[in-house]
Amino acid sequence: MVLELTDEQKIWRETLVAFSRQELDYDMTAYEKGDLFPWEAWRKCAEMQILAQPFPEEYGGGGVDFMTTMISLNALGYACKDAGLVHAIATQILCGLQILHFGSERLKQRYLPLLCRGEKVFAQAITEPGSGSDALSMRTSATKKRDTYILSGSKTFITNGPIADVVIVFAVSDPEKKSLGGISCLVVEDGMKGFEKCRPLKKMGLSTLQNGELFFDNCVVAFEQLLGKEGQGAIIFNESMEWERSLLPAAHLGTMERILEISVTYAKERHAFKKPIGSYQSVANKLSSMKMNLELGKGILYRCAALKDNRKRAALDASICKLFISESLKQACLDAVQIHGGYGYMSEYEIERDLRDSIAATIYSGTSELQHNIIARFLGV
Repeated sequence: MVLELTDEQKIWRETLVAFSRQELDYDMTAYEKGDLFPWEAWRKCAEMQILAQPFPEEYGGGGVDFMTTMISLNALGYACKDAGLVHAIATQILCGLQILHFGSERLKQRYLPLLCRGEKVFAQAITEPGSGSDALSMRTSATKKRDTYILSGSKTFITNGPIADVVIVFAVSDPEKKSLGGISCLVVEDGMKGFEKCRPLKKMGLSTLQNGELFFDNCVVAFEQLLGKEGQGAIIFNESMEWERSLLPAAHLGTMERILEISVTYAKERHAFKKPIGSYQSVANKLSSMKMNLELGKGILYRCAALKDNRKRAALDASICKLFISESLKQACLDAVQIHGGYGYMSEYEIERDLRDSIAATIYSGTSELQHNIIARFLGV
């Protein structure tokens, strides 16, 4: 298994870095204050076909492999300061992969072209007020009635939820079977009677990312909107987590690289007691740890991509990837603030925003504690 980028992939990453620095370098201040979504930036990313990358050309996609898709997220994480936008893009791609691999031909034809062009915003609804890490203990129900499902319940913390045009909803279709064979996925469109979206929730970080609650009050969904087979929700969920726990860490690794470069530059230029602060072991150790974690993160990230491109399961690898890279990002941001001292704590230097954003990385897509549990299960304990 060769864990190295091709020349084409390296060139594509450089292209996206240049694109991000030129087209996505907007002032975040106003967006953060108003928790606003950067629609213009979203459209520019769609025009660059970033949203379309892993999907077949027949649906308007770019037809590239999963590794190249992850490289795109990595480039955005490195060169785009808006982590909320990058997360929204990752969610859009994730929803598309669910439709591509589990949807009927009708669903693919209906939704993938819209998704690839960014004309419709997609979300997946799993988390509920009473079920976070224990996602499959959800209570939202999908009761079959003739050729329809009656969807009732609520979801919370849903990424892209307040602005979503299409939502992939996980719900209990057979309470007797519980999670194994008892959960199904329905593709719900904005405007369906009984479906309500709420305003975005206020957050510590990722201010531009739109997270909110979704409510389903006897929402009637046609049977043909079923994603996969009835009762296949747990299978779709597990496969989806492998993609998600690779796509988001790819962006995090890009942010880590940027944080390291900024910190190294500052450590060389900033002097204390007539010496660059980087010459002091306490600072140098923080920088060397960032570099070590960055390189180790690349190894597990590329391994996940290689496994998925070879149509192999990557549950263990994806959990290791998500856990290691998210925790490494959080630590890198903490160390960067410490290295910059008072300047690191100031909004002007923007490092404090990276720190706030990084906290969420250890929570969404399964907390660090949950990833430890998953890894332990693979060890048989």
